[in-house]
Amino acid sequence: MDNPKSGLNAVAEAAKQAPGRGLPPVHLWHPEHCGEIDIVIRADGVWMHEGSPIGRKELVRLFSTVLRKDPDGYHLVTPVEKLKIQVEDLPFQAVAVTRNGDDLMFMTDVGDEVRASEADSIVVETDPTTGEPAPRIHVRRDLWARIARSVFYELVEMAEEVDGWLVVRSGGQVFSLGAVM
Repeated sequence: MDNPKSGLNAVAEAAKQAPGRGLPPVHLWHPEHCGEIDIVIRADGVWMHEGSPIGRKELVRLFSTVLRKDPDGYHLVTPVEKLKIQVEDLPFQAVAVTRNGDDLMFMTDVGDEVRASEADSIVVETDPTTGEPAPRIHVRRDLWARIARSVFYELVEMAEEVDGWLVVRSGGQVFSLGAVM
C-alpha cells in the first residue's frame, strides 16, 4: 500500500458501515494482507497512531469494530484491506462492572457491553512476572478485555467462598477468581 493514511481512512470508512452500534462482519471478510499500519494498542488501553494517542473516542470505537485477531496477530480489516497492528497485552479494557439480576455486565473502554456467561467467560490467570492476578473477559470472536484492577476488586467484593475459592456467578456459570488466601 502506498499511503498508510489512505489505509487509515479506508478502515474508518468501512467501520462506519456498521449500522448503529452494531458490528461489521469482519469474520466474513478475507482481503489480501496490505502490510502494517503504525497503530499500537498499549497495555493500558490507549490506542496510539504514529507515536501519538488517538484522542477521538469515536475513532477508536470505529477502529475497534473492525479489529480481528488472526493466527499471525491483530489486524484492522475491511472488505478490501487487511492491516496488521500491534497489541501489547489485550486489545480492550473492562472498565466497569454492574450486577443486573443474576448477571454481571461489563463495559469496555471502547463501548462494548458484555454479559459474563459461558460464551463470554471470565478467566483469571497469574501474571508470571509479578505473581498478580491477570483477569480478563471474552468480548467477541477471539478478542478479550483486561479487567481493570479496580473492577477486579469489585468482583472480589461480590464473590463468595466455595471450597477455598472465591467465585462469582453470572449467565448461569460459576467463575473462579482465585484461591482464598
